[in-house]
Amino acid sequence: MSPPRLVDATIYYSFYWACFWGFTLGWSFRASGRRNVPTSGPALLVCNHQSHFDPPLVGLAARRPLTYLARSTLFTNKLFATAIRAYGAVPIDRDVGVEGLKAVFKALDEQRAVLMFPEGTRTPDGEMKPLKPGVSLVVKRATCPIIPVGLAGAYTAWPRAQLLPRPSPLFLAPTTRTIAVHYGEPIPPGFYRRMDRDAILADLTARITAAHAEADRLRRK
Repeated sequence: MSPPRLVDATIYYSFYWACFWGFTLGWSFRASGRRNVPTSGPALLVCNHQSHFDPPLVGLAARRPLTYLARSTLFTNKLFATAIRAYGAVPIDRDVGVEGLKAVFKALDEQRAVLMFPEGTRTPDGEMKPLKPGVSLVVKRATCPIIPVGLAGAYTAWPRAQLLPRPSPLFLAPTTRTIAVHYGEPIPPGFYRRMDRDAILADLTARITAAHAEADRLRRK
């Protein structure tokens, strides 16, 4: 292994285990459906977006490193940029614009598992928002399994209007801030190929919503 890859692996696994214990002890983290994420080959994960916690939360139980899109402004600090690159972040200027589409397909061609938040931004009120139209182009052209992912509890733990997150420790009584992730049944390659945009977005929304409901049932309450 070359030195840069060794450095990336060291950063990745250090951050991974810090997140694992931090979210397990601090927010009673639970996950289900892990076997629905293939351990090799290209895969596209699509998840509802609740907080800044979401990328590492989805990655914790995915059984493999994930690649995800991040605003290019997050890469201005060199130290922080090194850390999030090691964790799989790819810089883009827009959410699911042309640049984002190219980044997703490049990562899939490289046999990576890509995480997307098709709402385009964190929910302002805890409710899932309409998916960005551009995501229909991605899933329609994807030649890999598509895994709907649901996240529950992260919004109440760290809403957009709140400066810092509030914990819900494992050793105390559960609260609305406990967190869970559910990976839904994979959608086979080519499933959306002959569907129009509205039908794709409606079906994908329903699957992510169902995964979110499963995650909410899983949470420690």
